[in-house]
Amino acid sequence: MMHPKGKHAEELLQQIHRIGCPFEAIWPIPSSLPRGIDVLFVDIDETSPLEIKPLLSKSKDDLPAIIAMIAYENPSVLDGLFEIGAHAVITKPVRAAGVMSSILMARRYWSETRKAEKDINKLKSKLENVQKVNDAKSILMRHRGLSDKEAYAIIRKQAMAKRATTLEIAQSIINADGILSELGND
Repeated sequence: MMHPKGKHAEELLQQIHRIGCPFEAIWPIPSSLPRGIDVLFVDIDETSPLEIKPLLSKSKDDLPAIIAMIAYENPSVLDGLFEIGAHAVITKPVRAAGVMSSILMARRYWSETRKAEKDINKLKSKLENVQKVNDAKSILMRHRGLSDKEAYAIIRKQAMAKRATTLEIAQSIINADGILSELGND
């Protein structure tokens, strides 16, 4: 939990303790997040995103679920929630009800977001690979007068013969075409 010491911090720590979760109170804002954090409670007001965002940016690939604690709602505070990428919000003063559900919702949202990011990255990679194979087919079609199917059959045959992937063969064709194009310009 990143929150200045005080009544609100104590209330939250007591509630987290009642739930049975291990916790660590961190203040002032550290230069980096400790490892192994599943949920990070962060105090948010009009200025805190400016202080917290650099810390969160450093740990971008390993961020925990973030639960923002707010005392009031106004456009600046709400914008701060979006800036830090909060997964859930609890209001101050902390009540007995709400902390556990916020933890569960934040972890669920965080988990689904991570899965979606992984899926998107896989799809991007797959699309890039398909594009490389298509580029290689296009090169073969242009230089050899082949059809799309014939060009792919050649790439596949070479991949099997060399015990390589079609992507590796496609990249070799693209590289060779680039070298030959440069030689032709000299």
